[in-house]
Amino acid sequence: MAKVGAQRAAELTGRSKSTVQRAMNNGKLSYEVDSNGRRVIDTSELDRAFGLKKASENINHSQEVERELEKATALLETERLKMRIQMLETQLHSAEEQLEDLKAQRDQWQKQASQVLITSQFSQKQAEELSEQLKERERRARERREKMEAQKLEDKMKKMHAQNENARDEAEQSEGKTDDEANFSFGGLWKRAKGGA
Repeated sequence: MAKVGAQRAAELTGRSKSTVQRAMNNGKLSYEVDSNGRRVIDTSELDRAFGLKKASENINHSQEVERELEKATALLETERLKMRIQMLETQLHSAEEQLEDLKAQRDQWQKQASQVLITSQFSQKQAEELSEQLKERERRARERREKMEAQKLEDKMKKMHAQNENARDEAEQSEGKTDDEANFSFGGLWKRAKGGA
């Protein structure tokens, strides 16, 4: 048979818990001590001493106990769900903070990238302007050199023309001289013209 504690014995017999305990203390109701040091009574001993309640009462009581257990289970499940919801809300809040932090970092990186791009574009523009300035300087220097060379060539041409004019004048003046003298004078002029060139 089953062994029950004082509270359950009171429920099975319809007596109060204190009545059951007095009966155990007086020796009217025999009991045993379990491994936890709790006094337990055999249900057959309860039936002998007090008589057990009818089966329908026991069934009603069992149903009531089951309903109480269901309520307790529902309350426990509700508390568990509340704790789960609270934990999820905390995680969501933490995730939102991380998201905001990541957005701030993203904005900062975009700003820095824009600044680097602007600086790079500015530097590239400066480099292009400097390159254009160098090309312009080279062009001007080339034009100056070409002008100077053209001026030198023109001066040489003028000088040669003047020398040719002088040589012709001298040749005309020396028509009265002998051919040897003319050749000598013309050769000297020719040498001077070549040396001047």
